[in-house]
Amino acid sequence: MRHTLPIAPQFYVTAPQPCPYLDGRMERKLFTALQGDQAQRLNDALSKQGFRRSQNVLYRPSCAECSACLSARIRVADFEPSRTHRRILKANTDLRRNATSPWATEDQFALFRRYLDARHADGGMADMDVFEFAAMIEETPIKSRVIEYTRAARPGETGRPMACVALTDVFDDGLSMVYSFYDPDLQGRSLGTFAILDHIDIAREAGLPYIYLGYWVPGSRKMGYKANFPALEIYKGGRWQNIGDPADHRAELHPLSVDPIAEQVARISLPEARAIRE
Repeated sequence: MRHTLPIAPQFYVTAPQPCPYLDGRMERKLFTALQGDQAQRLNDALSKQGFRRSQNVLYRPSCAECSACLSARIRVADFEPSRTHRRILKANTDLRRNATSPWATEDQFALFRRYLDARHADGGMADMDVFEFAAMIEETPIKSRVIEYTRAARPGETGRPMACVALTDVFDDGLSMVYSFYDPDLQGRSLGTFAILDHIDIAREAGLPYIYLGYWVPGSRKMGYKANFPALEIYKGGRWQNIGDPADHRAELHPLSVDPIAEQVARISLPEARAIRE
């Protein structure tokens, strides 16, 4: 006898809270639980429609006053590093990559705390303790990896100190950089950009076509660097398209750019049901 297992997640909306990207605006998120044996397929499908993962939840900004948060990804095959990118790669040739399972360590947490204290002391993650950090790294129902980058030891140091860490999800069509952090004392190395460049190499070696970067937000200085990557495309109007001139996307800041929640949910494409036998 054949049965089908429908994938019918329930979607919810968070309460409004201050936007972390644009001053004076409020954000809310459309989200659903990510669990069960269909989690990987659901994650793959919704990530191609602008959703991001946070532990066991998939979410997408669904604000009442603007639609500025646009999911961004790099086409690996079309990417050519700029002169600045080549300089960053050259400056970090001493770093060694180590890909591990999603397991939190004390060294990772120590680097994470230094990064937050130096770069995001007033951000939403500033008060995270070691248990919350471990949950961020380890609570994943899909294929994830922790990519560590270590540097050569300086006088008085032992081993290879950690320079940068990236929590990375593996999709059927690419890699998604969920969260990355680095040694604030090495800010001149542009380690955030370096991690993206190295992930492009990883994806190319694995035959994966995309690197998912999260959201690009027109008008946000914090997210502006993403528009500097060649072969960048954004998810807008229900499809992926070249970013073109970043200035062309200012209309997404207008309140009339937002569709009702019910319409947004109705347009979400879910994975096809999987047939099984008993």
